[in-house]
Amino acid sequence: MAAGEHKVKPLPYAYDALESFLSKEVVTWHHDKHHAGYVNKRNEIEKKIETIDRSASNANWSDYGEMKRRESFNASGMILHEIYWENVGGNGKADDSLAVVKKVVQDFGSVANWEADFKACATASLVWAILCYDPSDGKLHNYLCDFHNDGAVWGAIPLVAIDVFEHAYYRQYGPDRGKYAAGFISSLNWKAINERYQKWVPK
Repeated sequence: MAAGEHKVKPLPYAYDALESFLSKEVVTWHHDKHHAGYVNKRNEIEKKIETIDRSASNANWSDYGEMKRRESFNASGMILHEIYWENVGGNGKADDSLAVVKKVVQDFGSVANWEADFKACATASLVWAILCYDPSDGKLHNYLCDFHNDGAVWGAIPLVAIDVFEHAYYRQYGPDRGKYAAGFISSLNWKAINERYQKWVPK
């Protein structure tokens, strides 16, 4: 892929498919405006970086430095939103025959324990709570990321990501982020999560 040619990944379901959790209006705005905005800015930045004078780069301020900072911000925003949409659209029931569910039970003690910890992480974060497989210890962790590109652990593989920035839920849930997080968990698609786990986590 050439620089600046990223595409907005379409939803894996209809815009009104999440209405038990999120309204069609919220899903449309979130996907078509916010998610798409990160993809568009990533493309714009990648194209601009190709023409920037690298000889002027320095640690105080430079066009190059600022572009590189925003590059990782928008790239991470794009990737995490793709995972976010793929997470949901299910019935929230964690089938204990799935490999990822077995790993959740192994590392958190139970699915209920994971849900409580994930909800707490989502409530405390500014932007993202992310269930990751961390190869440094071979365990699953809920990591808190206050920005798209801040709080991530190098090498960790994101499996479940919840966006807790206000645009994701405020119109529907107001300040009750905990209710939004509970709705997210009840709409998880564990089959899709398991597919990601089996694809990316070393056997």
